[in-house]
Amino acid sequence: MTPWQPVLLSNVNRPNSERITTYMAHGGYEALRKALNMAPAAVIAEVKASGLRGRGGAGFPTGVKWGFIAQDAPVKYLAVNTDEGEPGTFKDRLIVERDPHSILEGVIISAYAVGAHRAFVYIRGEFFLGVKRWIKAIADAYQHGFLGKDILGSGFDLDVSVHRGAGAYICGEETAMIESLEGKRGEPRLKPPYPAQIGMWDQPTIVQNVETLANIRHIIGRGAAWYASIGTEQSKGPKIFCVSGHVNRPGNYELPLGTPLREIIYEHAGGVRMGRRIKAIIPGGVSTPILPPDKLDVPMAFETLAAAGSALGTGAIVVMDETTDMVEAIRRITSFFVHESCGICVPCRIGGVRLLETLETIGAGKGTLADLERLDYLSRSISGLTFCPMGTGMCEPIASGINLFRSEFDARVAA
Repeated sequence: MTPWQPVLLSNVNRPNSERITTYMAHGGYEALRKALNMAPAAVIAEVKASGLRGRGGAGFPTGVKWGFIAQDAPVKYLAVNTDEGEPGTFKDRLIVERDPHSILEGVIISAYAVGAHRAFVYIRGEFFLGVKRWIKAIADAYQHGFLGKDILGSGFDLDVSVHRGAGAYICGEETAMIESLEGKRGEPRLKPPYPAQIGMWDQPTIVQNVETLANIRHIIGRGAAWYASIGTEQSKGPKIFCVSGHVNRPGNYELPLGTPLREIIYEHAGGVRMGRRIKAIIPGGVSTPILPPDKLDVPMAFETLAAAGSALGTGAIVVMDETTDMVEAIRRITSFFVHESCGICVPCRIGGVRLLETLETIGAGKGTLADLERLDYLSRSISGLTFCPMGTGMCEPIASGINLFRSEFDARVAA
């Protein structure tokens, strides 16, 4: 079989890959020219036909989302989510720092398709280099006529600006990000209504993840049929998998959706360090359920991971070898979520603290069987009952961890 040739990451290792001249020398902004000669509805139809699903974690069909926005609304916005904060996830940062124009071209095409004349880039405050790369890319795009008034003589206008967040994980959730962009505290809104109907300043707003937007130029440039030929029946296109933990070559690996987990870990990430055995895998970022090693042959796709009892999420694969203390690993994951809770709803604000306290008691060898029962009760009382998915994401590693590694928990408690 012919080795996969990177599409989304094809530019990242070129010298001066962040420069507009490098990008244009390798076909950059040609897809934009093509899109501007299409009707906006035709662009949306092409993205729908491609089968592209959002790469930020939820996996919602991108073209369908675009179709929800009211075409007759006088003001519409596009917001770019660069707030990547899920532990183990570092794909968006790579694209922003090394190939920002691939995202920006996707931003312009997307804005044209939905009729937005204003776009806002929201980026995690700690990504200092990414902020500089975004600002420089946008300035160069204005200079070359890809942004501003009458882009490439098409009559389409678009202005883009960059806005830094304060490092709150919750602002990766689209409505919390919108609140932050509006100058408010980053807290999620109750949905519905969804941003495509009522978003920034009560106007229809499309929020898209960086990796999602990086796909757009390839869909328009090469066609929906080409894109849909990659991946599985329900998961189309290439995907950047972030591999970290106990592997020999941690990093970003772009492969077709549906690539087996085993292949990603052993062929691309170099296998497990020191030849040890795998004990557990988190397949989609730490808010997704843990998988045991007998699931190594599961294809990395939305539908197959759901059938295996987990989720694709952001595609962030965390590998844990046989030396891992699973009680401690789950405690540390829970500590992250408790720290990052915005506190807007009681189940997450109070329940998260109680989960962490209980895990710390068990980890210290002072727990009882009642504490294990308390973990189960708290998880069921939080999951699915919070304003945003963070409460559920906090409970998934706990529930799956206890289910898979109950003996390790039992060894820490007294009867």
